[in-house]
Amino acid sequence: MKRIMLWLIPPIVLGAVAAYYFWPEKPTSAPESISTPAPAAEPAIRYPVESIDAPATPLPPLTESDEALNAAFSALLGKNPPKFLYLNQIIQRIVATVDNLPRDHVAPRLMPVKPVPGVPITVNSRDNLALGPKNAERYQPYVNFMTAIPIDSAVALYARFYPLFQEQYEKLGYPGKYFNDRAVEVIDHLLAAPEVDGPVRLVQPRVLYEFADPKLEQLSAGQKILLRIGRANAVKVKEKLNEIRQALVSMKPQ
Repeated sequence: MKRIMLWLIPPIVLGAVAAYYFWPEKPTSAPESISTPAPAAEPAIRYPVESIDAPATPLPPLTESDEALNAAFSALLGKNPPKFLYLNQIIQRIVATVDNLPRDHVAPRLMPVKPVPGVPITVNSRDNLALGPKNAERYQPYVNFMTAIPIDSAVALYARFYPLFQEQYEKLGYPGKYFNDRAVEVIDHLLAAPEVDGPVRLVQPRVLYEFADPKLEQLSAGQKILLRIGRANAVKVKEKLNEIRQALVSMKPQ
């Protein structure tokens, strides 16, 4: 049976810091050609999830799943999970945040983690404004949490509750689409985030900060997170994401 890594926690942790202090969201159609064969349709499910073990008890309804997930998280993370985690509407928050990370904005009210305390730490001013070296320290607890996740245990948790994640994803307006496939897409998107040599320059046209480089300002919410947390943190996060991504697509059925 195919095993699946719990990729979703790392992006959740990152999602907490998205666009809370910074500026926060076209189809085209090709002409038909009767002489050109239609491209082969992609498989309905590219990366299927199968339970590692049969559940000891049936899954609860989606709307009543918080209690079971809280118990599972306690077993996974210890009796005292980080205080920055929201433990209500867990699946709904996770699915919404994951789906929105490649977009322009992730709504803080939908995130499964609380915003990073404080305000961005900057250096200089006016035309030379930039994120300060100490700003990365604000995100350290989130990065430490992500990189310390016990993968083997997380595999079983995600696989067991996967039907509820899929149900919520379809409720968002994706009938016939597969949430785990979206997970891989989001990981690929985050791994493609650019790296900035030197200070990350900012401007403050109004109340909120923006990236001075227009190309960086046009990045998705998820990719901007990887810039804000600092290069050293971003390297750790990308290493973890890459490890998870490789496991998602290359693990063989048992």
